[in-house]
Amino acid sequence: MPDNRNLRGALLMALAMAGFSLNDAMVRLVAAHMNTGQIMLLRGAMTTLIIGLFAWRMKPAFSPSMLRDRALMLRTLCEALAAIAYVHALGLMPLSNAASIMQALPLVVTMGAALFLGEKVGWRRWLAISAGFCGVLVIIRPGGNGFTVASLIVIGSVLTAAARDLATKRIMPGAPTLLVSGAASVAVTVSGALLVEPMGGWRTPDVTDLAALGFGALMLFTAYQTLIMAMRTGDISFIAPFRYTSLLWSILLGVVFLGERLDMWIIIGSGIVVAAGVYMFYRENRLRRLTAAASQPLS
Repeated sequence: MPDNRNLRGALLMALAMAGFSLNDAMVRLVAAHMNTGQIMLLRGAMTTLIIGLFAWRMKPAFSPSMLRDRALMLRTLCEALAAIAYVHALGLMPLSNAASIMQALPLVVTMGAALFLGEKVGWRRWLAISAGFCGVLVIIRPGGNGFTVASLIVIGSVLTAAARDLATKRIMPGAPTLLVSGAASVAVTVSGALLVEPMGGWRTPDVTDLAALGFGALMLFTAYQTLIMAMRTGDISFIAPFRYTSLLWSILLGVVFLGERLDMWIIIGSGIVVAAGVYMFYRENRLRRLTAAASQPLS
């Protein structure tokens, strides 16, 4: 039976996914009134301000030399690219569709770790990764009505987000979390500023749009911090599968809040992707336990 730490960690993970989904819903809400660059600029500036206030209060120890860490620079670049792709896609397709495709992220990260970081991935997990990619194909339906340019943009966001997560593993251990998130937030803000004019120019936002983006920025910051707390609270193998609750949150928000409609292929494809991801986490946990048991000295 899972202990209380694991239950708290699972709850924190589910809350983190709710925060990410609420942020995405706010972006989807204002996407009809603003272009991608303006959304990124305004939300990024608000998020940077929140991070700055927390950094001023907490005063994390860091040196300017940390900003020259190549892994941090790569992560920051990938974060900006992933944000550009996903925010732009949210303006072109329903939230539930975009969120369904994004569920492939843990599978792509595992594949990237095997290909680029030398981590060992057995044939069962390769089969799970392949099944997950088949699920994505069911969602986007190449040659069918579900296949759009927006679907390809979300796939691009998945790939760059996976590169971001892989780069995170290489960041120097002493780099504070607020420095990592702050660098990413500044990069997203600057990228948004550069994209405002090429994507249609500035439109003066109304109070509703600013409130939605402000709420989204607060949810984004809260989600990142809650995610960190979740990963530090219990066993990662128990907590990680609760990442997939983001799909439930996104579907709920899309249907109830944004008036979206689900089709059968989204449900089937999402089920395949989630099942593949959960099995992969289960397999990783089992292998970790077997390795730990084998390393125990005989009494």
